Amino acid sequence: MSAYICSVGLGIPNHSIKQSNVKNIVKEIFQSYSERELERLLTVFDHAEIEERQFVVNEDWFLKQHRFEEKNEEYVNSAQQYSLLAIDQCLNNSDFLKERIPYEDIDLIVYVSSTGISTPSMEVHLMNRRPFREDVKRMPLWGLGCGGGAIGLSHIFHWLQANPNSKVLLICCELCSLTFQKDDMRKSNLVGTALFGDGVAAALLTNDESVYRQAMRPIPNITETSSKTKKNSEHIMGWNVTDNGFEVVFSKSIPAQVKTVWKDHIKSFLENTNVAQEDIYSFIAHPGGKKVLEAMEETLSISRSKIYHSHEVLRRHGNMSSATVLYVLNEWMKETVPKQTKSIISALGPGFSSELLMIDWE
Repeated sequence: MSAYICSVGLGIPNHSIKQSNVKNIVKEIFQSYSERELERLLTVFDHAEIEERQFVVNEDWFLKQHRFEEKNEEYVNSAQQYSLLAIDQCLNNSDFLKERIPYEDIDLIVYVSSTGISTPSMEVHLMNRRPFREDVKRMPLWGLGCGGGAIGLSHIFHWLQANPNSKVLLICCELCSLTFQKDDMRKSNLVGTALFGDGVAAALLTNDESVYRQAMRPIPNITETSSKTKKNSEHIMGWNVTDNGFEVVFSKSIPAQVKTVWKDHIKSFLENTNVAQEDIYSFIAHPGGKKVLEAMEETLSISRSKIYHSHEVLRRHGNMSSATVLYVLNEWMKETVPKQTKSIISALGPGFSSELLMIDWE
């Protein structure tokens, strides 16, 4: 069984803001804390290993109050703009493809997002802006949070087994800035402002030989997937939906879950696939945050080099929820990875859930 990831495209928002600037904005907003307590809390910005992030709105936007309707309208408009940018780059990416892939060749569109709502779902808006076929299949996936990119890849892997010689487009669109609630003075909201950014990414998957044989370099082939959801763990990560929109749920116990839930999942996944950990060339891990990545390195006793691009994407873009793992994948695909090596794609998300995919570089 196989599902080749042939190309990736990115939709990077226009407004790039340095972490120091975001820190100053938050300092201005979170006035309910004492100066001493605020200074202590703001150290999370200095220790987050993030230099800058990109947003679909400018700095002044965060200083004003916005109704949920206004936020969601911005989501629909910006999601279209940057999803189209990612799609266009993905299907025309000369770094990965010898020839462009026509929009008309796409058989399934999978759209992953958790930071805004739209009915009809967003892929319909995209179909009206590009010449996709009217009989293209659609699979919108909502509410998967940071795990959505990896889960989307897993769903496509299984869909391709039942629909051979098909071409599938995965789009992950997360505009985390638009969920910011100015009056939410909880520490979890402050921590969220230190981590999350906006990002959109698209990936082309297929088991059609005519497509993956034209790849410019070794490409990842998904061979196995595994999902794990810890029961009664909804409190760890997610949204509370309020009159003002999405209120972040972000537990400080997430790094500890890496050392329990994720550790057990990785161990059983390697056993079930008969792969030794030392045979894993790299971990294409969603970087939930610096502490999450450090917990992964400690749990597996691996060097930073095996998870290098997760750190780099976090540093340059922050945590973009579901889209982040595709940004990391894009960086590994741009390298000349040795043939016949293996990597693991990994992401943690609400639920509390873990998604793993084994890939061979072919």
